[in-house]
Amino acid sequence: MPRIDRRSLLACGLAAAAIWRPLGRARAASFKADPFSLGVASGSPRANSVVIWTRLILEDTSAITSADPFAPAPKRVAEPMDIEWMVAEDETFSKTVQSGLFRAVPEFAHSVHVEVKGLKPGRWYFYRFRSGNATSPVGRTRTAPEGGDAFRFAFASCQQYEQGFYSAYGEMARSDLDLVVHLGDYIYERSYGNELVRQHGTGVPSLLYEFRDRYALYKSDPQLQAAHAAFPWLTIWDDHEVTNNYASDRAPDAPNPAEFLDRRRAAYQAWFEHMPVPPALAAGFDALRIYDHYRFGNLLSVSLLDTRQYRSPQLQGAAGNDQAERTMLGPAQEEWLAETLGMSQAKWNVIAQQTLVSERDTKVGPETGYNLDGWDGYRAARGRLLSAVHSSAASNPIVIGGDLHAFYAADIKRDFADEKTHPIASEFVCGSITSDAPSEASLATALAENPHLKFTSGKHGYAIMRLSERSAEVDFIGIADRKQQNSPAAVFQRFAVVDGAAGVNRL
Repeated sequence: MPRIDRRSLLACGLAAAAIWRPLGRARAASFKADPFSLGVASGSPRANSVVIWTRLILEDTSAITSADPFAPAPKRVAEPMDIEWMVAEDETFSKTVQSGLFRAVPEFAHSVHVEVKGLKPGRWYFYRFRSGNATSPVGRTRTAPEGGDAFRFAFASCQQYEQGFYSAYGEMARSDLDLVVHLGDYIYERSYGNELVRQHGTGVPSLLYEFRDRYALYKSDPQLQAAHAAFPWLTIWDDHEVTNNYASDRAPDAPNPAEFLDRRRAAYQAWFEHMPVPPALAAGFDALRIYDHYRFGNLLSVSLLDTRQYRSPQLQGAAGNDQAERTMLGPAQEEWLAETLGMSQAKWNVIAQQTLVSERDTKVGPETGYNLDGWDGYRAARGRLLSAVHSSAASNPIVIGGDLHAFYAADIKRDFADEKTHPIASEFVCGSITSDAPSEASLATALAENPHLKFTSGKHGYAIMRLSERSAEVDFIGIADRKQQNSPAAVFQRFAVVDGAAGVNRL
């Protein structure tokens, strides 16, 4: 498999600029600053298609780094801009397979979402963009295979910009992967924590331009750009893309539901504008369906879930107050997931969602305590989820998640109180890229009080899953120091799940 770093991507883009065909009557401009400063990305890979993404930065971006939370909105370029895109089989673009024009409009922040169809399955492709006198970096992507006996993907979450540098993404970009799955909290809406190494520079976003600027700040990071440019991504959101601990149309910091829905609509649109997702999602932002299913040959099925948009309000009181009608996924998504798992013919069935599904008692001794913002606060909904997994007879179900800023490996059971019952699925939660981790004492309590939790760690980093016909192997990869730029990373724990035998095994 070809491997290229960011420097060669940039050099390749400059060297190949001469073979672009003329834009003709396309509307473009002569830029004084690089309009492709947010890089390129790809995602939503199917066997014959992939989405390629970029966004032109055409406005005065001073508001992005301003220390004044009341700074005026930056001036926007109101005209549509024509962008040429090109996809090739090689990084020198001597074997171009498709090209075309995309009109980027200010209504979507001049973002570009091109769904390139008619590609060959299981193939690496290279892509780039041009507008006027500007050429983007080169990105690399891969379509989903139709067969195959091996597959490797990384999963990551929780990347608070101020709390650390993105060394994890620099390491990820140099890895041998087929895919990256991001499980949410791509941006953070507010500042918190100590020893911040960089600044948001603006206040909490609530308007569309403010969310756009927050994404632009995060996506300006070169190591995050490198990871996007190296592989296709699948992306889902969690809460910080809108506001902390929101549930459907309610949020703790938004007593006015109508005002909150305006904020949520803006946040959803900004998320769409900055993610490599299909252009069809732009149909409306009052509701945005992000749950979906992706197949990678007969080896892997990935079901992406949305645990924020449809959930019932958070419980007030104890976890035992949960009621049968309360939901985490909503009835339509629950039904869809049950049907998707029931039809799967894949060897490995990965359910990608935002947090830890397994029960987690957080108090020492006979007294119990639970995180009511997670699945422990939605026990009836978790029961339906596990029933769907069990009754579907889907082969080798594995749940992956993020959110908790800590690594977890767990055996998922129908009854977590019965230590003798066999697991029905395996679970892996990745630590945060940068966001503050829980205390070592709280992690030790989680292990002591929950026998089905087999491992936990507060290191920062991400995880890689390697799939074959015989096993799924998972590496937990930790960064030495998130506060240091270009900090080294290393595997600190390995696991395996054996075909046909649910449950995690430490290696």
